[in-house]
Amino acid sequence: MLAAAIDAGSNTLRMLVGRIENGRVAPERYLRRICRLAGNFSQQEGLSAESMERTLSVLQEFSSICNQTDVQRVRAVGTAAFRQAVNGENFARHVCESTGLPLEIINGEEEAFLTATGVISALDPVPAHTLIFDIGGGSTEFILCTGSKVIWSRSFPLGVVHLTEGFAAPNDRQGEISRTLELIMAELEPALISSNVDITKLTLVGTAGTVTTLAALDMQMAEYDWRRVNNHCMSYPVLHEWYKRMRPMSPRQREALPGMEEGRGDLIIAGLEIVLGIMQATHSDYLLVSDFGILEGLLLSLSDRT
Repeated sequence: MLAAAIDAGSNTLRMLVGRIENGRVAPERYLRRICRLAGNFSQQEGLSAESMERTLSVLQEFSSICNQTDVQRVRAVGTAAFRQAVNGENFARHVCESTGLPLEIINGEEEAFLTATGVISALDPVPAHTLIFDIGGGSTEFILCTGSKVIWSRSFPLGVVHLTEGFAAPNDRQGEISRTLELIMAELEPALISSNVDITKLTLVGTAGTVTTLAALDMQMAEYDWRRVNNHCMSYPVLHEWYKRMRPMSPRQREALPGMEEGRGDLIIAGLEIVLGIMQATHSDYLLVSDFGILEGLLLSLSDRT
């Protein structure tokens, strides 16, 4: 069965078309578009008209591709931007009516479960204890796993679009990151204790655009290859060196680097600051990368429903 998974994130819209073969994802087509749905977000008004227009246009494109190919089942989800916006539910209904896509807004727990399912399916070998983090435009999800079992997960409002647009000064961003990481560690510690897991024995795994872009930069990929990104390992000194190198650059200069995704030049610094902060907080010397995540989890969930 050919199926499609769509993730309408706060910064990026992504679609994966593929099959499930012997319980594993076999990707056939992958598309991503940076729409910055959470851009110009307002607590009072929610999603901006411009960001919704950009997003709807891409979702119409994705719907057309599904209709023109042999896609038999589709699962499309909206995450943090939809959850946090006062007009998120109205926009989701409008998407369904305009595109025919069965867009559903999922909560943080469901997002974490789907992400972990996808991430772990790519790891070889699967670590004994894993802390997965998924940096998005409006939030970051943290998922603690023992083997392939999720034992703790939380979503925090710490995203690259939110940080870049809301905290222009580096010191202000660092302050926001530090405050949020203190909350995260305060919640993570009891989960580690109850699971009898030593934080220094955790394998730290990152997924989503910030981390996969860093892996592509590290490997100087002219063309992105998810096979090489899965299980790529980066040390703290290497990532810190990238931070020092890119911080003085303009967004356009960063986007000229081999491996950098267009539209991410202004966001990568905040993303790197989050990554480095997480590594410091968890005493992690290195970071493992998974290209797989919520999209693969969505495809696997469709397989479970058949």
